[in-house]
Amino acid sequence: MAVLNEGEVALQQASDYYEAISTRDIKDVDDVRRSPVKADALLKSYARHIGTPAANATILANINRGDAKPMMSIDTLVDYVEALKKIYVIEELEAWNPNFRSKASARTSPTRHFVDPSIATAALHMSPEDLLNDIRTCGFFFESLCVRDLRVYADSLKGQVFHYLDNTGLEVDAVIHLNDGRWGAIEVKLGSDEIRDATRNLISLKNKIDTIRMREPSFLMVLTGTEYAYRNEEGVWIVPVGCLKD
Repeated sequence: MAVLNEGEVALQQASDYYEAISTRDIKDVDDVRRSPVKADALLKSYARHIGTPAANATILANINRGDAKPMMSIDTLVDYVEALKKIYVIEELEAWNPNFRSKASARTSPTRHFVDPSIATAALHMSPEDLLNDIRTCGFFFESLCVRDLRVYADSLKGQVFHYLDNTGLEVDAVIHLNDGRWGAIEVKLGSDEIRDATRNLISLKNKIDTIRMREPSFLMVLTGTEYAYRNEEGVWIVPVGCLKD
């Protein structure tokens, strides 16, 4: 019998957990009979839209695409999503609504995230090699992993994590807001080639805030998969995700 290496064990554990979610847990949460096939279809569609503010209608269209007889209705989708929230499989990132000095209007749609992004990779049957061969998808999964970690650390400080998007198209991946009014903004970028654009987004958000009504940001950060932490000329911290534990 072949012995699995550490990576293969991790992939098998994620796959087994995913199967338990779609076939058993989603029914056991409230004793409502739900279809494993529909649960699997929803989780796959949700994984395809991870890290985006995709509307329920968009996720539903992805599930029912090409089918003469739709698999799922919008009411069924909402029911399944709520069940997955109850068993801590998905956790949407709510929108942040600060006070502006500009005429920008913050959008209110949440972004889609799994509590653990390994569930998303299991849903799409993606291995580490698959992710490395699809850097765009890998970037979305990396963002979801970072959001998970930020939530853990923010919770220890009695804070919350939000997402920011406004009607001008400015988007910032995460905003940590503490109960005492302090806040910081974070862009998540897998590689160093995106740090300049991320810095520009963070400065743009800072400049839109009405500092008479709320505080200046305590920090601006680009959270990355790179090796070294430093502070750039604009005062933005560039931090590898592994440094969060410190």
